[in-house]
Amino acid sequence: MSEDGEKDKEKGSKRPSRPVTAAARRERRASARPSGKGAEASSGDAADVSKRPAPKGKTSGNVPPPTGGKGRPTPRRDRDDAKQSLFARLVRFIREVLGELRKVIWPTRKQMTTYTIVVLIFVAFMVALVAGLDFVFLEGMDVVFGN
Repeated sequence: MSEDGEKDKEKGSKRPSRPVTAAARRERRASARPSGKGAEASSGDAADVSKRPAPKGKTSGNVPPPTGGKGRPTPRRDRDDAKQSLFARLVRFIREVLGELRKVIWPTRKQMTTYTIVVLIFVAFMVALVAGLDFVFLEGMDVVFGN
């Protein structure tokens, strides 16, 4: 077992491994951040919030930082899709398609052969099943109505 694994076990005994609520996750993240240069990580208490250095451009004080993100709403996107020409929209579409195709995990030749054989066997089975049922029902109709 490595030293890192032993350290993880020591940490795990002090607090649960995975916080369940969002508030617990935020508290855990806050306790993992160092409180200053060369200092140990804070314990996550409310008193430690006032000990942290203020971010650039902010005044320090006993006011805790806002908990809801950056403190401002997400900016609205400008909709320029209708203003662009047909050619520009087509080029953008092709670029996005190529970007998505780069993310695809393509099967190997062996996998492709296996999948193809499985599909062909399944299709042959289904064709035989439908043909067999068709024959059975046709014979049943001949028995019932006579020919």
